[in-house]
Amino acid sequence: MNDKKKILYVQTSGIDSPERAYAPFILATTATMMNIDATIYFLIKGITLVKKGEAEKIKLGSFPSLKDVMNQAVKAGVKLLVCEQSCNLLGIPRGDFTSEANVVGAATLNDLTLSADAVLCF
Repeated sequence: MNDKKKILYVQTSGIDSPERAYAPFILATTATMMNIDATIYFLIKGITLVKKGEAEKIKLGSFPSLKDVMNQAVKAGVKLLVCEQSCNLLGIPRGDFTSEANVVGAATLNDLTLSADAVLCF
């Protein structure tokens, strides 16, 4: 039995709201350092953050680029999931996302929410 805590971050803001892009990656990376299983589920416009070539374009203030923060999160063990229905909604093909992001169905979000100890939305 796995007693490890689970936290789910739901990212609905995309490249058009760069100031909202960093938080889930930073918090999820911190969670993994606290021995918490962390997943970021990208929904609606949030999927644009993990579209190939987009995270490299986002850099705010003295923070590293969003791509660097994303790479750090993945290296720490954060799972990145992309909503398939959002891909269809925005017309973004499945193959247009970074290799670290897996496209999954809507049922996955429901399952993750039901099994999470905490859910945060951005």
